[in-house]
Amino acid sequence: MTSSTIFSGVSPISLSAAAATGGNSPLTLRDMLFFLRTRWPWVVATTIAFLIIAGTYLLTAKPTFVASTQLVIFPQVSGTEAQRAIAEDAFIEGQLEIASSTDVVAGTVRALDLDGDPDFIDWKPSLLDKAKDWLLGFSAQEATDETQPRPQTEEERLHDMTVATLLSMIDIRRIGSSTVIEISAAASSPQKAVAIADTLAGQYIQKNISMKADASRQYSNWLEKFLREQQQGLADASSALNTFNSNPRDQFKLAELQSATDARRTLYESTLTQLTEAKQRITYPVSDATIVSRATLPLSKARPRSTLIMTFAGAVGLGAGLALAMIRHASDRRIVRPHQIADAGGLSFVTLLARSQKNRNGHPMRFLATGMGGDKAADYPVIPGMAELSATVVGLRRKRRVVIGIVAVDPGSGASTIACELAALSSLSGAQTLLIDAAADKSSLSKSIAPESSKGLVDVLDNGELIQAAALPLTPTLKFLPLGKVKTVTPAVRLSSRRTQLSFADLKKEFDAIFVDISAFSASPDANAIAPELDGVLVVTSHGRTSIDDTVRVIDTLRNVGAEILGAIINHAPKRILS
Repeated sequence: MTSSTIFSGVSPISLSAAAATGGNSPLTLRDMLFFLRTRWPWVVATTIAFLIIAGTYLLTAKPTFVASTQLVIFPQVSGTEAQRAIAEDAFIEGQLEIASSTDVVAGTVRALDLDGDPDFIDWKPSLLDKAKDWLLGFSAQEATDETQPRPQTEEERLHDMTVATLLSMIDIRRIGSSTVIEISAAASSPQKAVAIADTLAGQYIQKNISMKADASRQYSNWLEKFLREQQQGLADASSALNTFNSNPRDQFKLAELQSATDARRTLYESTLTQLTEAKQRITYPVSDATIVSRATLPLSKARPRSTLIMTFAGAVGLGAGLALAMIRHASDRRIVRPHQIADAGGLSFVTLLARSQKNRNGHPMRFLATGMGGDKAADYPVIPGMAELSATVVGLRRKRRVVIGIVAVDPGSGASTIACELAALSSLSGAQTLLIDAAADKSSLSKSIAPESSKGLVDVLDNGELIQAAALPLTPTLKFLPLGKVKTVTPAVRLSSRRTQLSFADLKKEFDAIFVDISAFSASPDANAIAPELDGVLVVTSHGRTSIDDTVRVIDTLRNVGAEILGAIINHAPKRILS
């Protein structure tokens, strides 16, 4: 029994027949609001935890800056409009692959001397990069292809590592359907990002020029060989024509040789022109791309994105918090709402009693011990919730439920205090009331109200005539029968034998209401013994502490021994639950 706590409460909650018989009720807005009101610490704590993790990452993560260079490509295509569109797309896709090729990236590494840059040598893939690589089906840290020869020197190994790192830090894309491509480079400083983007664009242009020069050189070599063949053929044709002109006997043969010689000369001159143009392309090559916008210093970091990460962390934390709260709510078997007992135990009413910071000169039982006669009775602090519970008990008394036992599921639920309150309010209403302490396990009432009493319930069971001396008058309408000195068998067990000098039937003739304080069910079997002898039993639970499974077990056990369960009381409920 909590001796220093006074309770306030609400009216007993009447429930429908469906609820009383254990029917499942649909989820309502009130249920959801109750869930949020009781489980919000889980949601808030989980969200804050995720936000702290995200904040820690933002504080420790190395900032990354991104700079972009834009180039325009001039596709060398011909044909119909549809053919040109297809060829243009293929040409640009090819240029994108060239720009991201190992040769271009390696040229950038050499130009900027990135082999000795710690950002590239000590670089490790981030969790996001690892996740992307896993989704794409390969690892960012797997070794190079076995078909390629491994580097023989440390310099080559560092160079390959730097090239691989730079490849993971650049992005080359086509802007829409235009012929403009964008080269983006990420680095730990804005200046380095700008240098990499511009250098990479320059290396791509140089690669493009080199490829065109190589192609022109190969074409030129072929043209030179072909030109020599054509020159020899032209010489042979001219020689044959000159030989025939010296003795022209067949004019048709002369015309044929003249035509062949002219064709050879035309082809030779055309090839010679093409060879000259190819030589010029080798000497003065022109790139298929040119820079239209060089990279500028980024004004802010590109990664990590603080707003996005914090928003995402908050959303994930909120979702995880709700999930954890729902799991906790579903698995929590503690009593927090009246309908839990009503549905599981099939009770007609359940009462909530809340804590209060008020006190009655330190203890309600000491207040009763000093007596409530005269002006003191008027000063007795009537608790609204307890008064409404008392009114319900009065209604039960009209149904001849005079002897009512108060039993708690577990010790410390406040059953003794509730019994004391009910007795006090009953006596204030004018009813002749008897309060009996039958809690042999922990006689809180006797220790508080009549600590010096020499006789009690134990003595009355042996000699019924001692009832007048043992029952202490606290007020003109209220008497208290203390426990007395328990020997071997508790008074509750002796009363169940119906072989004692005390009879509840005789007490009913003298008193209008009798309240019996019984030991907690989990601490003593007294409730099973005495409950069938009473007109009814009120089961007391503690909000947020008593298990619904234990409560149902108590209710079922008492019903099995023949006790009538009048209702249940949820004690120690927070005031916010009452709303």
